[in-house]
Amino acid sequence: MKLDDKRITRPGALIVAYFGATIALGTVLLSLPVAHRAGAEGVGWSDAFFTAASAVTVTGLVVVDTGASWSPFGELVLLALIQIGGLGIMTMAGFVGLIVNRRLGVRSGLRAGAEIGLTHLGVLRTLIRDLVVFVVVAETVVAALLTVRFMIQGISPFRAFHLGVFHAVSAFNNAGFSIFRTGLEGYVGDWFVCLVIVAAFVLGGLGFPVVFELARSWRTPRRWSLHTKVTLAVTGLLLAVGTAAIAVIEWTNPATMGGLPADERVLSAFFQSATTRTAGFNTLDLGAMRPASWLVFVPLMVIGASSASTGGGIKTSTIAVAVRSTLAEVRGDRHTTLFERTIPIGLQRQALSLVMAALATVGAATFALAVLQPSVPLGELLFEAASAFGTVGVSTGVTTELSGLGRAVVIVLMFIGRVGPITFGTAVLLRPEPKRFSYPNEELLVG
Repeated sequence: MKLDDKRITRPGALIVAYFGATIALGTVLLSLPVAHRAGAEGVGWSDAFFTAASAVTVTGLVVVDTGASWSPFGELVLLALIQIGGLGIMTMAGFVGLIVNRRLGVRSGLRAGAEIGLTHLGVLRTLIRDLVVFVVVAETVVAALLTVRFMIQGISPFRAFHLGVFHAVSAFNNAGFSIFRTGLEGYVGDWFVCLVIVAAFVLGGLGFPVVFELARSWRTPRRWSLHTKVTLAVTGLLLAVGTAAIAVIEWTNPATMGGLPADERVLSAFFQSATTRTAGFNTLDLGAMRPASWLVFVPLMVIGASSASTGGGIKTSTIAVAVRSTLAEVRGDRHTTLFERTIPIGLQRQALSLVMAALATVGAATFALAVLQPSVPLGELLFEAASAFGTVGVSTGVTTELSGLGRAVVIVLMFIGRVGPITFGTAVLLRPEPKRFSYPNEELLVG
């Protein structure tokens, strides 16, 4: 069955409605007394609203202790919201990709659709089925591995299963929620737990087009699409640069990794570098990190994960196109290329627009938080804003100190970070009526 693109001219609106309705439902469920753990005082509707928004946007920022505040029912609601947010964004991304490809025209539509296998609704149905299978299998494997590890450490089977399932769903969906009071700080030197968690959120953050293509043709890298090549290259580069920078800055910091053995310092630096890519877990006290490390975190959080993934941010392919376009301009190149492929001008404009929109959004939010929270250092507010926009969920401890208006700013940031890039992209690409005129050219001095 073919899709009538005249019936849906603004698919981005469907995404906003989807997430808005889910957050509202989650708020209602988390506000119920049965969702609160016995003895948990002061959990009100604003806490439920913030937590629901954080879960649906798979951010992970919290204003109450997750393990101590939410009952088994509340944790089940959280997992459902995380799963809906993670799987839903991948499905919606496929749907929007289908709409965009149809509206771009036959040639460009087929070319773009070939990248992720979208040409008609029949393919979309198959894609959704494969997505569900992929998610269930991945989360089951991660949950099983973590459960066995926790049992080996002496935790009871039921509790180990509980911990394994919760952290598997949270990790794969890049949500960052943990029911341990100090996150994963107790596992800073546990290679097995750290690497399993990293594998889960990196797999979820690569995006289904990349994962599915690797599954089909992992033995023939030359046949990989440009999207897969760029995603893997940028992901690897950011992981390496982030790990090296954090290790250098924090190596002698006694409050973070200074007292750890050398191998655990490397592991913790790698984990923190990976988690900034929208995962939200932490094995070190981020509030005790040096300000230079926070500055390393900020751009990594804004960049985020990859397209059509469970992660947020402006995406790896966006920053790759924006940087390469800038370099081409500086060098005076006639064309912008990546892996021996020319990038269309329209795509370059879209990437640069996304970068500018992200910087403006984070900057405006940081300013608003600075006005609303004058007692909090500006560096920590910038860190919080970047974490919310990138749907990362790491924090220096500022989240629990936010006022009502401060929370509102963060909620808006999380929402924009989750749906913004896609809705912005469709707004740029899709017009009810194309322009049929142009204005005269005139030179302008820049730089």
